[in-house]
Amino acid sequence: MEKFSMAATMFCAVVLAALAAAGGGEAAVVEHTFVVHEMNQTHLCNTTKIYVVNGQLPGPTIDVTDDDTVVVHVVNRLPHGLTIHWHGVRQMRSCWSDGAGFVTECPIPPGGEHMYSFNVTGQVGTLWWHAHVTCLRATVAGAFIIRPKGGRYPFPTPAKDVPIIIGEWWELDLVELDRRMHDGNFDDNPLSATINGKLGDLSNCSGKPEESFVLDVVRGDTYLLRIVNMALFSEYYFKVAGHTFMVVGADGYYLTPYKTDMVTVAPGEAIDVLMAANAPPAHYHMVALANQPPEPDPQIPGQHNTMPSYYFHSNLTGLAHPDRHRVPMHVDERLFFTLGLGSICRGTNKTCERGRSPETIVVATMNNVSFRHPTNASLLERYYDGRTSGLYTEDLPDHPPHPYNYTDRSLIPPGPLEKALEPTFKATKLRRFRYNTSVEIIFQGTALLQSDSNPMHLHGYDFFVLATGLGNYNPKTDPKKFNYHNPPLRNTVQVPRTGWAAVRFVTDNPGMWYLHCHFEFHIIMGMATAFIVENGPTPETSLPPPPPEFKRCGANGFTQP
Repeated sequence: MEKFSMAATMFCAVVLAALAAAGGGEAAVVEHTFVVHEMNQTHLCNTTKIYVVNGQLPGPTIDVTDDDTVVVHVVNRLPHGLTIHWHGVRQMRSCWSDGAGFVTECPIPPGGEHMYSFNVTGQVGTLWWHAHVTCLRATVAGAFIIRPKGGRYPFPTPAKDVPIIIGEWWELDLVELDRRMHDGNFDDNPLSATINGKLGDLSNCSGKPEESFVLDVVRGDTYLLRIVNMALFSEYYFKVAGHTFMVVGADGYYLTPYKTDMVTVAPGEAIDVLMAANAPPAHYHMVALANQPPEPDPQIPGQHNTMPSYYFHSNLTGLAHPDRHRVPMHVDERLFFTLGLGSICRGTNKTCERGRSPETIVVATMNNVSFRHPTNASLLERYYDGRTSGLYTEDLPDHPPHPYNYTDRSLIPPGPLEKALEPTFKATKLRRFRYNTSVEIIFQGTALLQSDSNPMHLHGYDFFVLATGLGNYNPKTDPKKFNYHNPPLRNTVQVPRTGWAAVRFVTDNPGMWYLHCHFEFHIIMGMATAFIVENGPTPETSLPPPPPEFKRCGANGFTQP
């Protein structure tokens, strides 16, 4: 047998193998019970309190077949509220089960329980689930696998499935991390990366073999690696020494096979790759890099070199979409969203010194609006009941208030032009769409106080990624680059650093759907909004009433018993 051993430092870790089920037969009801609780775990020779599901890090894998119904009973034994989001599941007419805290439901209170029930239809591949209140998703998360009916793939059936869950190891309590970021303190960083909760042999100060996970493979067999990035802060480069990958899927849809020796995966993304165990028998490091290149092989670029990520994502195309996945050629609504940073004055001050002054709090924005998240009400519940006064408005701008050279690198450090663009405000501004509207969004990354990439995730929908580019989007020339033939369907698009991404979708799923950057600090800072999609003309195109298991918000901001 050929063995792959896992190396880990700030950027490396290990793997957990899971046998592939055949799938097929009649649709089934798949039930799980998630008990969320605290436990102690030792890494880097220190014992840390963490939050987990059923004593597992990462949490249990949900393994279903296309058309199955999923029922998950969540028992919250934490001293904090939480919700569970089923990341990438379309949730057709089941917005009530999306699990977005204060968007589709209030958090489950300490000691409380909640049941999620929904169908999975028309998606095949790897998605994931995670906590969606505070920073708990750093450890409260797991894979969500949807298998094809009959167990047939458009590629040779792999010998085994291997979930690769890339995460981060924090010694700081995650609730305290969340509190600090809400106070404008973004100086904390994880101590290491993890793969399936392990740090690997490069960070193994204890010398215990269980700090690493070794995947035994049979030479000549092919393995399906289901790579998910559940990290709070970083995109990752992923590589196995001496081996190459065939990328075959992403975010629950097949891709045109694409050969590469390195995968880049942003927070929120799920990438499926085939790996043939065709190297001579030996031990091979599996590496996930976040911040700096590793000492051992394989050599891969540093995280601040973002061009490999841009080229990787640009090479992904969809595999022969069914008729219902045709790109909408007519556009009803065109949105241009700038993604950047700004600042608000501390306290009740109306004026303050700008340029990263101690008088200000740095916030994240879309079209110069920093989203104010509700703290004691569910947007969906209040929208459905018609009780929205004072909670939100429906006037999120379609364009930024003032056009400028969005990718001018002189805007990163404080200066006169940056200071003029920096002032912004907090507000709960949403955008409403009629049912069956064709929507195009241009996400434009900016250099205002930052130069981050932005993994933008839309709940309840997949969109066609028509193109990405570097620099400022040109509405006259860049549409000529749009791929209408076989663009990938994604639920998360990686907007390049000081670049842009063009996506298109049809509003065929009524409800309240959260749109946000999947960097946790950007969510907390306000790079978010929600889309209201109105009901269609028939019961089959309308959001049904809350299901019996749905629990409404109480006056304390938690779900009622």
